[in-house]
Amino acid sequence: MSPTATEGIENLTLTITQEIHVRASLEVTFEALLEQLGPENDTPEGKKMSMKIEPWPGGRWYRDLGDGNGHFWGHVQAIKRPALIEITGPLFMSYPVVSNLQYRLSEEDGGTLIKFHHMALGFIPDDHKQGMQKGWNHMHARVRERAESKSKKLG
Repeated sequence: MSPTATEGIENLTLTITQEIHVRASLEVTFEALLEQLGPENDTPEGKKMSMKIEPWPGGRWYRDLGDGNGHFWGHVQAIKRPALIEITGPLFMSYPVVSNLQYRLSEEDGGTLIKFHHMALGFIPDDHKQGMQKGWNHMHARVRERAESKSKKLG
């Protein structure tokens, strides 16, 4: 039986939403986020990713494999330091897909609240969908650890 148009559309979308509470200032947390998206990026298994982020409108986010080789992940669509960075692109997926990542940071009692949204449209295999949650959980735990560690050194 063929899927209906509605079923097909539902299978082509992905939404992940997370809130990350960080015991560090807005500025320290934002810088830790940029570091983790860029040069400090690693996998849940601890493998360095050699990522670069150009933190300005239109800036690239990509994996640099050296000698002009790599993998384009997206462009910075919007940035308002230290409260917002939004990225759009295929991320790590090499098939017809587009993603939008939003990191919205705000002050809260005792630190910073990061509201994260990953919305995607395209052909995303189920194993990738399942792995994304693990990957984002790792990324956000590292941002929190990095920011809180810097905050302790400053305080």
